[in-house]
Amino acid sequence: MNSEVMDIRTMEDDETPDSVPVPQALVPHLSETAILLDIDGTLLELMPTPREVWVPPGLSETLNRLVERTSGALALVSGRSLNDIDLIFAPDQFPAVGGHGAEMRLDADAEAVASHAPPMDKELKRRLAAIAKLSPGILLEDKGYSLALHYRLAPHAEKAIYAAVSLIRADLPNAPIEVLPGKFVCEIKHSGFTKASGVRELMTHEPFKGRRPLFIGDDVTDETVFAIMPDMNGLAFSVGRRARGVNGHFDSPSDVREFLAHLLDGDPR
Repeated sequence: MNSEVMDIRTMEDDETPDSVPVPQALVPHLSETAILLDIDGTLLELMPTPREVWVPPGLSETLNRLVERTSGALALVSGRSLNDIDLIFAPDQFPAVGGHGAEMRLDADAEAVASHAPPMDKELKRRLAAIAKLSPGILLEDKGYSLALHYRLAPHAEKAIYAAVSLIRADLPNAPIEVLPGKFVCEIKHSGFTKASGVRELMTHEPFKGRRPLFIGDDVTDETVFAIMPDMNGLAFSVGRRARGVNGHFDSPSDVREFLAHLLDGDPR
């Protein structure tokens, strides 16, 4: 990627995207910015199974330096639980919004400070988990606040998975659940909270309060955050696709990592 012009595209409605200048033109003052980052498909490449993701060399150092430069105003925003996030980035810990907004940690050394939803009903979870038996390639992931059915290894099962989920929802019309379609994953979570609701609360707390948020995400679940960025005078960027309503896009997670590293150019420390 050229050091003078990053491969980020800007767009307004359906206009043809154009190149934009170096990162400092987008984020001139890290001291006034809150950096909010999705993980899977944004910071890290997607893998056949959730447990196969790995942190490339140099990324943790970049994130830690950005935490320092923003005085702690960097947070990971993920559908994964805080425990799962910590396992991926171990031994490092970062401020985070986990479980699609169900839990939050404002400081790397603190415990979760907010929980907006109870764990999913055990009987409902049992019925949803049984859908994994439709094909040996479907992987079940229990996140506590949600349950995910990954079918990257069984793409042929997509229609059957969503049909089975629809039958369960029809049988339990009053169940407070929401279905989140993603990249080769069908996730079912409690309704009433989203990544956007988590980000809104995060931005009311120090050190995030009063800063201009920069959010980068890749999937359908990130669109709720894209939508609220204008309310906060924030910037939103999608990864791998030109999502509607964003300020631009990156082609891949490696481009996101390079962009973040370039934000530190000229760092005197």
